[in-house]
Amino acid sequence: MKHFLYLLLPPRATFMQDMTQTEAAVMQMHAAYWKGLMEAGQAIVFGPVADPEGGYGMGVLELDDQLDPTTIGNADPAVKANAGFSFEIHPMPRAVVRGSE
Repeated sequence: MKHFLYLLLPPRATFMQDMTQTEAAVMQMHAAYWKGLMEAGQAIVFGPVADPEGGYGMGVLELDDQLDPTTIGNADPAVKANAGFSFEIHPMPRAVVRGSE
């Protein structure tokens, strides 16, 4: 298994304070997508990060070696909505996961 840090970057630094109703609907679809990833065993944790410089979303993925994490980012409803969201994926080459030996 490989681990990755996923960052969902919002369209503006004030997004968490002033998202529109349309953006809130996109966030609901995004959360449902990530819940599905958790149920499939591909996500360990996800949620918003209240960074004083501007909030963003994060998740930690645990994927089979042959899976490309970019496909998960490209399929994220927030990214697919073309509403100004982008994502970054960073490998975690030595991730220590609860319950691992």
